[in-house]
Amino acid sequence: MLEYVYLDNASTTKIDSQVLKEMIPFMSDLYANSSSSHLMGVKVKKEIVHARECVANLLNSEPKEIYFTSGATEAINTILKGVTSSADKSVRSQIITVATEHSAVLNTCKHLEEIGFEVIYLPVLESGLIDIDNLRNVVSDKTLIISVMLANNETGVIQNIEEITKIAHHSGALMVTDATQAVGKIPVDVKDLDVDFLVFSGHKFHAPKGIGGFYCKLDNNFTPLIHGGGQENNKRSGTLNTPGIIGIGKCAKISLNQMDQDSENITKLRNRLERELLSIEGTFVNGHSTERLHNITNICFPNIEADVLIGMLRNICVSNGSACHSELIEPSHVLIEMGLSSKDAFSSIRFSLSKYNTEEEIDYTVYKVKEVVSNFQI
Repeated sequence: MLEYVYLDNASTTKIDSQVLKEMIPFMSDLYANSSSSHLMGVKVKKEIVHARECVANLLNSEPKEIYFTSGATEAINTILKGVTSSADKSVRSQIITVATEHSAVLNTCKHLEEIGFEVIYLPVLESGLIDIDNLRNVVSDKTLIISVMLANNETGVIQNIEEITKIAHHSGALMVTDATQAVGKIPVDVKDLDVDFLVFSGHKFHAPKGIGGFYCKLDNNFTPLIHGGGQENNKRSGTLNTPGIIGIGKCAKISLNQMDQDSENITKLRNRLERELLSIEGTFVNGHSTERLHNITNICFPNIEADVLIGMLRNICVSNGSACHSELIEPSHVLIEMGLSSKDAFSSIRFSLSKYNTEEEIDYTVYKVKEVVSNFQI
């Protein structure tokens, strides 16, 4: 029997062995601070420059448009708080986001409401997509920021960011997209998207935890969230996480080279898993059938509590929602906003795959899920 089948890659991923190998010297021999002027410090700084170039290549940006942070949550807070703190609220005081965003965006927006900003939380259709016409109706010359995630972390649903950005810029607003689930998995081109800010996180695509960052279009400015020694062009102070930066740089390079092949393989496995699980009576997929990431399927098993099903699957690692809310006994806000009842939301499980999954694991998962579900139907 397989020790573990890991199908919770939207939560976090295994570090690529090539990435880990690349990082180790910077935790042992090349441990100098990149801000130091001595020989080792200069060597480390050179490697950080290369890593930044690799991330920029993955996003089709300029290296100087890439800022490293501890992860996506810090990046989101840096952007939303940084832009609003330097804004003239008498001119632009409105933020538009979506009710199905990650909690890092939603809770930051709640904070901004408390300090005087108006926040509009757009609803979504049953598919998980926003109604573009609805956005056109609510955007105004008071809108400062439109923040819409590129791919949802629970359903994988992909929003039309290019069209949303056109609407934002037509009104004079800045466009922010949380691309945490998308970067490294699908092509993400900041020039095509034309966004002002884009957020990413390493541990979602086989780099280590504790490293992420954001793209910022060159002509945009914001107040730093963290002040200190002036690292990251005075936009994010603090001694750089050198091993993490080296890791995410290597991962970006691997992703750029392997993305097409990995996507093809993962899609086949996801479709195999989904096809078999949907043969169980009453099951259905949550979210748009095509406008979604190739590695996620969110399936409802009516009349079976997801927590119970997950517990009975034992060594199969899946999720009933965002890992950031794993300790909260409440239905997924994403699924509720998509129109599911609390009962169906509590009965839904997210399966998220990676390049490390195999046919054997998928077939084992199908067998175990069907076995467990059949026990409920007796």
